[in-house]
Amino acid sequence: MGRAGSPLPRSSWLRMDDCGSRSRCSPTLCSSLRTCYPRGNITMSEAPRAETFVFLDLEATGLPSVEPEIAELSLFAVHRSSLENPEHDESGALVLPRVLDKLTLCMCPERPFTAKASEITGLSSEGLVRCRKAGFDGAVVRTLQAFLSRQAGPICLVAHNGFDYDFPLLCAELRRLGARLPRDTVCLDTLPALRGLDRAHSHGTRARGRQGYSLGSLFHRYFRAEPSAAHSAEGDVHTLLLIFLHRAAELLAWADEQARGWAHIEPMYLPPDDPSLEA
Repeated sequence: MGRAGSPLPRSSWLRMDDCGSRSRCSPTLCSSLRTCYPRGNITMSEAPRAETFVFLDLEATGLPSVEPEIAELSLFAVHRSSLENPEHDESGALVLPRVLDKLTLCMCPERPFTAKASEITGLSSEGLVRCRKAGFDGAVVRTLQAFLSRQAGPICLVAHNGFDYDFPLLCAELRRLGARLPRDTVCLDTLPALRGLDRAHSHGTRARGRQGYSLGSLFHRYFRAEPSAAHSAEGDVHTLLLIFLHRAAELLAWADEQARGWAHIEPMYLPPDDPSLEA
């Protein structure tokens, strides 16, 4: 484990699960992910104070009921100091931090898109095949490893509705390849966080009107504008980061107290050959 404020050593990031599925795992991937990963869980009280916040969004083939696969992922990595000191343009409007790492990948899932998912995301199996995109494979894992290992740890993953969708789906895809995140990784879901903060501000009373908590509703409430590139992974991460910056002090404090250890994230579903499915 790297010291706080220093980049994560590569050996602390991902490893092959000792007893997990090795479906679609190449020997090259296995050898690159040998790091021992202790079985112990991280409770919220034991979770380390995050130095880097990695904002995450996934686009996939459908809702949890169809056991979706990831078709696009985007991550923006921002150091804590940039969130504690938000930047503004000449008009005083919030802007993204100047020091910002980005990773966006498209991939071709094996499962078909539902009609609704394709309509919302603008992605299709045909389009991804035409552009010759591979699926979520060992190359994606190694790319994630390289991206996250460059960040100062510990890392907090941030997603909107992350506990119900993004985190379990990412966990399922990683588990299929026998890979895990570093033990000290924690997760923040901005959906319950913002709801909780608003309830605290209203002292337990109902807020006036019916407030929505979708990314679009929050962005419009805070900035009186519509978000750009909605339902693309990178567009949604851009929107999420601006929303976070608008309430950065509160959300950072929430993360320090309420972030959930990655070890507590359960996969959305298990691959058919997962050992835990055997009687």
